[in-house]
Amino acid sequence: MNSVFLGLLAVAWFFGNNTRGGGQTTSSYSGEPHGVTGNGKLKFKAIYTTSHLPQEAQAVIKGAHGGFAVDTRPGRGEIYFALKGAGIVQISSDFKTTRMLPTSPEMKNTNLHNANIMLAKDGTPFLLFPGNEANEVFTTTLDGKMVHELKTPPAGTEMGHPQVNDYFMGRGNFIPTDVEQLDGLMYITTGYSQLDFVLTAKIVSTSPFKAVWNDLAFGGRGTGAGQFGTGHGITIPPGTTRIDVADRLNSEIDRFNRGGQYLSTLKMPLGSLPCDIYYLDNYAVVGSLDGADRSKGAPIYILDNDKLVSTLMPKEDLGLQNFTHVHNAVMKRMNNKLYVIAQAWNPGDFAIFEQVTE
Repeated sequence: MNSVFLGLLAVAWFFGNNTRGGGQTTSSYSGEPHGVTGNGKLKFKAIYTTSHLPQEAQAVIKGAHGGFAVDTRPGRGEIYFALKGAGIVQISSDFKTTRMLPTSPEMKNTNLHNANIMLAKDGTPFLLFPGNEANEVFTTTLDGKMVHELKTPPAGTEMGHPQVNDYFMGRGNFIPTDVEQLDGLMYITTGYSQLDFVLTAKIVSTSPFKAVWNDLAFGGRGTGAGQFGTGHGITIPPGTTRIDVADRLNSEIDRFNRGGQYLSTLKMPLGSLPCDIYYLDNYAVVGSLDGADRSKGAPIYILDNDKLVSTLMPKEDLGLQNFTHVHNAVMKRMNNKLYVIAQAWNPGDFAIFEQVTE
């Protein structure tokens, strides 16, 4: 056999053993990205990219504009996100398989700007999706069945702040960008609207699922303490009742108690435009829309007890050219390694990064 034939045979073997057809994939890292990124003990390499997703997701990935929900319950670990035109994607706990979930047309054909998991008092899990184009918050079961739609507050609804009341009295747009749940309340950011308050809704029941608007709102657009330039993502650190809001325009994370009282601000690098923050033990990961040098693509920051300890540069260091902007990033620990799951925006892309251990 000549060398050309051997080379073709090797290529055929590789693709035959690393892909599967249909809506589920078990493909492994294709070798397209290269190198490592990050600092110190928190260096990472790419192990999965968009080619790992179902074909339906791959077809629309360039329009990705959302975020991830991680099932942190013991023995679970699946990850969920949604893509306009495809629906809800589930990533297995070990990352090895991905599949599409049946998704209602109302959700499949609109943008779901982030994702979150909430547990009812009896432990039943639900997925929460802020529909920034549909002007509502969707709630589904873990298998994708829609069980509730929280729509725009009707004019005259008491929202807990005169500015918010006036806004909806004047038929202002409800544009949710993220949603969290704490002690039976949904906390919803609205940074894509002129309102830019955190709104709340009370979960009245979960069987059947029902939520109504609540008279608590805080934040608002401005430059003062506890105000937002763009209140983009919202996070409740595990084991706390603190509410963290990613103030994208002002490159900071603003912190509040459950009653909406301002507590403090965590400054991020100037011009980084943080979209969200996700906590795992003492670590936090922040996906950022921009970096100091925009030609190098956007950074993913890792904090240790609020101190910046590692900066991942997927575009500059790994050659992932679509990571011009990072819209969301979350973190998992598995087999004594950390993993970062990230989504790019404009153009959209997807990758999973694995900690490199020496």
